[in-house]
Amino acid sequence: MASLSSPPPPPPARLEAELAKLDPAVPFRATRAHRHRTWARTFHSRPELYITPETLPEIQKAVTLARRCRRRLVVVGAAHSPSDLTCTSAWMLSLDRFARALRVEPRARTVVVEAGMRLRALNLLARDRGWTLPNLGSIDEQSVAGALATATHGSALRHGLLSDAVRSLRLVLGNGSCVLCSREQNVDLFRAALVSLGALGVVVEVEVALAPAANVRWEQALQPLAHVLDTWDSTLWSSAEFTRVWWLPYTRRAVVWRADKTDEAPRPPPKSSWYGGSIGSHTYHALLWLANHVPRLLPLVERFVFGMQYGFRVGESSRTEAVEEMRTGLLMNCLYSQFVNEWALPLDKGPEAITRLGAWLNGDEQTARIPFSSKGVYVHAPIEVRVSDGSVTSSSSSGSSSGSGGSGSPPEGTAATGGPRLRAFLDPTWPDSPTLYLNATLYRPYGADPPCTPRYYQAFEYLMRDLGGRPHWAKNFGASPLGPVTHADLRRMYGADLDSWLDVRRRCDPEGMFVGGWLRRVVLPPPPPPREDEAREKGAEAEGEARLAVMPLEEREVCTRPRRRRGGGRDWFGEQAGADAATAVAAAAAVAAAAAAVADKARAGNAALERSSSEESFDVMHGAEAEASTLLAARGEDTTEEEDEGEDDDDGTVLARVKEGAAEGLMGTRVFEKM
Repeated sequence: MASLSSPPPPPPARLEAELAKLDPAVPFRATRAHRHRTWARTFHSRPELYITPETLPEIQKAVTLARRCRRRLVVVGAAHSPSDLTCTSAWMLSLDRFARALRVEPRARTVVVEAGMRLRALNLLARDRGWTLPNLGSIDEQSVAGALATATHGSALRHGLLSDAVRSLRLVLGNGSCVLCSREQNVDLFRAALVSLGALGVVVEVEVALAPAANVRWEQALQPLAHVLDTWDSTLWSSAEFTRVWWLPYTRRAVVWRADKTDEAPRPPPKSSWYGGSIGSHTYHALLWLANHVPRLLPLVERFVFGMQYGFRVGESSRTEAVEEMRTGLLMNCLYSQFVNEWALPLDKGPEAITRLGAWLNGDEQTARIPFSSKGVYVHAPIEVRVSDGSVTSSSSSGSSSGSGGSGSPPEGTAATGGPRLRAFLDPTWPDSPTLYLNATLYRPYGADPPCTPRYYQAFEYLMRDLGGRPHWAKNFGASPLGPVTHADLRRMYGADLDSWLDVRRRCDPEGMFVGGWLRRVVLPPPPPPREDEAREKGAEAEGEARLAVMPLEEREVCTRPRRRRGGGRDWFGEQAGADAATAVAAAAAVAAAAAAVADKARAGNAALERSSSEESFDVMHGAEAEASTLLAARGEDTTEEEDEGEDDDDGTVLARVKEGAAEGLMGTRVFEKM
């Protein structure tokens, strides 16, 4: 099998002919010179074509061409997920150039933006009008569509998923039609698209409800783990609007971080020691690398690193605080490549989960009740503990500054949009109680995988499943020796909601244009066995085992294999499940000529017309070919993409996600002012 550094396979021979049938004034901006990498460099793939549209008609044209050329289409934003969810050897469509603000509604305090806009840009747009997103995760580098697709969340019992703030969505479906959905229109499509996994179509527009801009005063302190467990059901999660806990399992301590809205003016945290800048960051990175070779050092590394950051004593002496804009104050620094395995549990199961996992990590297998040995397993700190409340009866995600039921609190059972909470079909939070997220992060120092990964994640996932947990869609779950999470597992977790999501997915994309190896492995029912094994198939059907035939445009995962270059990770290879070998005939020169012809015609016909929209129902639009919508002219022309970095230039370096406003000091950016 060729490596990712080999020349990419040629596009289908029929691409040139299909391009000639469509409006030449609508550019098709595509390149073959692109290698896709997740932010953490955990997975790499080489798409056959990398498409960078700038307008809705260009997106519709790309979808139409993919359908006619019988190719899977993968939509990608920031690629922050460390999983293989966005890997493809087929066509990849990036929304990075599709990121403009479309409408602002001051009375409703909403904005409509193109789906490729990053959360940071959306919050800057909102700040200019005195608004802000009501909730954020740890970073704001994700695209709006990407953050919604995988159920991104923050950490607050007064908030659910980030998608609680969404009022409406517009999608381009597999037939090229553009469909609007909301709480009132195409409701099933809306509930499916709020957590779409990129499998329904291309989300192109998002209407977001915003909150008044505010500053937040945050404080953090090192506490004994016993304090966390003792206050779990009383004040730990309710004494502030936003709360996070970072658990240090070997020292049996935790950093408790809280934030509330305030009228105070911004003020930076107190100046940290010489260790708080780049020296501390590089020291920790080097110690993590050393511990890959001498794992038993990790308990000492935990004590040293977090002692240097917070002090070696718990309580008030370790407390730091600051006041920041809410849009930056809720963010953290993400410094190193990492595996992230996060699961959601009912909040009341948190103490048991922490007690049992902590016991396993410290060699007390009797208390842990996890049937795998922890001997020789040493893991990284911290383990992140967060919360949210996506239950139907929870209070608003619009983010009041007071406690539940206090002044400024919204009516019970409402969401950020102002109406009753409408849960996504694949919302991993609990519908009838607050939710805990337990995040077992493992760093990859200088791109090297930690040796504890298989056994740690095997034990962690056993515990999560034992407690009835649900995996975070964007994370590295199901890759341990325990075995993958499958459709049967999800059916037990989500019940009829999974069936509803699958039904919407089928109606949006019956040919499987947006289906790849990850979706088939995790979410979809397995394909039927070979016909020669018909007796076994009938037996499985008799037992109620769901089956779903391979779809014409579905992409099948062929294999993954370790990379031998610095930075590590795995190369991902796929193939069209229903591909005809004749469609893969070499046609690079013809495609280049076709693209040049399209570019020439686009220059001559560079008119900007009205953006298309649809008020028709989802059911009606699904059955209609929407070729006419591609006749809308697009602005500009650009058939080239930036030159792909040579394989030898990829040193595996991960660009740290340092939050806006991180203070600079003599020793560099103070990345350790906050966890």
